[in-house]
Amino acid sequence: MSALNITKQNFQEEVLNSDKKVLIDFWAAWCGPCRRVSPVIEEIAEERPDVKVCKVNVDEQQELAAEFQIMSIPALVVMEHGKIVNQSVGARPKAQILDLL
Repeated sequence: MSALNITKQNFQEEVLNSDKKVLIDFWAAWCGPCRRVSPVIEEIAEERPDVKVCKVNVDEQQELAAEFQIMSIPALVVMEHGKIVNQSVGARPKAQILDLL
């Protein structure tokens, strides 16, 4: 399954109400490090059916980015039962992203 695109409209349903752990990638099209992390995020989405992998475009979803106080991208946030349980900022290799989970 590929990463889900998250908007303010589907955030409650897909993230807060998820019965799985959720990995959210906050990104933007103009961000070089985001483009390097993107294929890794998609790999994790394919390989880990136990985790819901989501992407938030910070340019299109400024309200969500502000809600999570995203100041630098790429930013990865791991949520479980509607609460943030882990997060990191900056491009990371796949092993470090998996360690967040």
